[in-house]
Amino acid sequence: MGRLITEQEDLLIVLDSLLREPKFFWDDFYRDRKREVPFFTVKPDENLVQYVERNIFKQGNVLELGCGPGRNAIYLSNKGFAVDAVDISKETIQWATERAKKENIDVNFICQNIFELNIQEGSYDIVYDSGCFHHIAPHRRMSYIQLIQRALKFGGYFAITCFSPNSEYGGATISDEEVYRSLSLKGGLGYDESKLRAIFKEFKEIEIRQMREIKPPAETLGLAGFMTAVFQKK
Repeated sequence: MGRLITEQEDLLIVLDSLLREPKFFWDDFYRDRKREVPFFTVKPDENLVQYVERNIFKQGNVLELGCGPGRNAIYLSNKGFAVDAVDISKETIQWATERAKKENIDVNFICQNIFELNIQEGSYDIVYDSGCFHHIAPHRRMSYIQLIQRALKFGGYFAITCFSPNSEYGGATISDEEVYRSLSLKGGLGYDESKLRAIFKEFKEIEIRQMREIKPPAETLGLAGFMTAVFQKK
């Protein structure tokens, strides 16, 4: 028997079941560590490094959403930040934990759905997301914004790296209505500057730009086809 919808959360869970990749999908995705996926690297995002070097991000408490194998969390911890890094895949959390242990880096890795996190209001100076948001369906955007607002201290920063429209890695340009007609995110939605500005209008915009393409053997990851943005909680 299916779920009886009597509350808003019931509706969100039903829609999740139609559109979100299940946990085992991400476990399978991360199980093959030799797969040629750019963000399987140990290098941090070039924009994240810029935020730290430009002193936009000062040492404090960080929540990373969709941390993957831990590259950004490990970088931030190495720079003196206290990091809670969350991902739904136990495979990638295990991988990230192994990486941090190898480098003797202390990160609190958490295997959980980000919408089930129990966060005390104003716990974090920074919320960072590299590659999670573009896999979130439109009906969860408000939940996502509420999560960020609850997590951040007043004046705290939220930064995101996501697919730009029609990039070689993803970035579907279908409308929100078409997401539900097709019951698919087409591998991840694409966001341009205007969409990011509209979605995160409750925050003060600091910077929105294309990710800079960084050629090997540089120590940061920069890929054409991604948007980056950083906002501040008003």
